[in-house]
Amino acid sequence: MSTPQEHLGIGEYRPGAAAVLSDAQRWPTLDAAGAARLRTLREHPDAPVWTHATGDRLDADAITRVLEPLPHTGWLAGHLQTARGLLAYRGLGRLERLEDFPTTSREDLIRDIGAYVPLGADLSRLVHGTSSGSTGHALLIPDDLEDTARTFHLFRSLAASDGVVWDPDPRRLALVNVVHQQQAFSYAGSISSFGHAGMARLNLHPSAWARGAAQRNSFLRAQVPQVITGDPSSLTSLLGIGGLQPLALFSSAMGLTPGARAALEGEFGVPVYDVYGLHETRPIAVRSDDGPHRILDRRVHVEILDAAGVPVPSGARGEIVVTAGENPLLPLVRYRTGDFGRLVTLPDGGLAIADLEGREEVVFATVTGDRLPAVDVTQQLQRHGAIGWTVHQGADGTVTAAVVGGDSTAIESVLAALFGAAVSIRRVASLADLGEGKPRRYRRDVS
Repeated sequence: MSTPQEHLGIGEYRPGAAAVLSDAQRWPTLDAAGAARLRTLREHPDAPVWTHATGDRLDADAITRVLEPLPHTGWLAGHLQTARGLLAYRGLGRLERLEDFPTTSREDLIRDIGAYVPLGADLSRLVHGTSSGSTGHALLIPDDLEDTARTFHLFRSLAASDGVVWDPDPRRLALVNVVHQQQAFSYAGSISSFGHAGMARLNLHPSAWARGAAQRNSFLRAQVPQVITGDPSSLTSLLGIGGLQPLALFSSAMGLTPGARAALEGEFGVPVYDVYGLHETRPIAVRSDDGPHRILDRRVHVEILDAAGVPVPSGARGEIVVTAGENPLLPLVRYRTGDFGRLVTLPDGGLAIADLEGREEVVFATVTGDRLPAVDVTQQLQRHGAIGWTVHQGADGTVTAAVVGGDSTAIESVLAALFGAAVSIRRVASLADLGEGKPRRYRRDVS
């Protein structure tokens, strides 16, 4: 007889299901020493079952380019010139100033992502990423491999600004990205632009390890990663493992609460960076304390607009709208993030986002009291065709959901399997029926 969890398996997470390149294609400059480090990492006795394989695909010329940030002085004029040639803006008349462009949204990208890709884009540099967004409909995003690699060096420069010396160390993994989900991609890799130092993406959920948390903890201690990145839920699951000696931590994807920051700083005694950004826009702003998020010195321009798309008065609260020029395959102009905040000036003259209110970390509880990260719910709802939803767990543990689209029977079944009890599901016709503005996709009341 099958268990309630067996039909929750997602095919793309089957080991090797999505791996199509050879190591020589993944890392064109990989030398013998780097290959040996990669092999040792993959074959470590405490390693997980790697479910995926991927690489940065950087050749020697690309490595040289990604070591330096893109110049950003005067970048906006050239960016807008590129945008004027996009299919998305055909027939809209004269678009001379930034303010002449209409705002764009996630729904625009879902409807026709190709209209926002330059006609002359170098698609040989494309890697595709996905973003589940605020309402849940997955969006395929054309990422640029050099932009993706450059983000690593952005993080390195942020750490260096606080005196952190982060150089390749053959005894340690350079970087570990952690998630904590029932199912997730995991892979071992090499960073071409960092002396082919090792890196890994790890699923910290005990079910991802044959011998559970003990194997996971042993592997982490053996690799002593220099820097660890992840969302707050994943990073805080590292607390209490012991033996980890990171140089810095980078939190993203969800808001980092002061309590979570204090716990991480207290245990590891290193800088903890809270990075604000979207997959579509790349990193926008960062903070290393509980103050405003400083807007990064890169190709990013932030406006604060009201619901009608009109700029709010200086210092007033509104929606964060971003023009982003780091990814040449997706030159966004006036992109509505669905997040809210105030634009403020820091004492040194820099701009920052204060009172940021955006995506929140939500962890549900199963009927047995086990943790159920919201991302596991996202994966199952997307798998069965839902295009939007909200899920609410009351203080008494009961769960209700509103769902747009998808296979009703399958959704009812997988939600019951995840939570361990029946879920009350209300079918709605459109995303607008989920609520005005940016719906809170997940909510949990705590007694």
